[in-house]
Amino acid sequence: MDSHRRVDAIYADFALDSPSDYRAFLTAHARALGGIEAAAQPQAPRLPLLAQDLAALDLPLPEPLPLDDNVADGFHWGLRYTLEGSRLGGAMLSRQVAPGLPKAYLSAAHGKGEWIAFQRALDGAAAEGGEGWLDDAVQGAQAAFALFAQAGQQAGQASAHG
Repeated sequence: MDSHRRVDAIYADFALDSPSDYRAFLTAHARALGGIEAAAQPQAPRLPLLAQDLAALDLPLPEPLPLDDNVADGFHWGLRYTLEGSRLGGAMLSRQVAPGLPKAYLSAAHGKGEWIAFQRALDGAAAEGGEGWLDDAVQGAQAAFALFAQAGQQAGQASAHG
């Protein structure tokens, strides 16, 4: 998915072993995650963990970026898919965080069998979703990636000018 590669490229510019870059990275994630989790209502929200990490760095939880209001079931599953997938990436990124920096958010990996259970639930929802469900799910995933991209670009521009 091109939007996934775009987000990866934006966040690759943040050095997670640098306290200032890590602060900007977490703040950007919080701006995106706040709106996405509010809409998607995941079973295991990570925003509280992210707020905990930010507080440990003496940073407030920022205002979330607005997310388009879409009530379609498929759209919400697309958001959840992106959130659950980002847990996989977060577990890998947590290894890059400098010692002494908080990393509850990035370390919130899936428990044994949780990713497979999510995929099964997603497949079940898709099977029951009817016409247009898959298109809605793709739109949800793209909306989530777009929010992460927007937040990352804004954080990168702010750190470049700050």
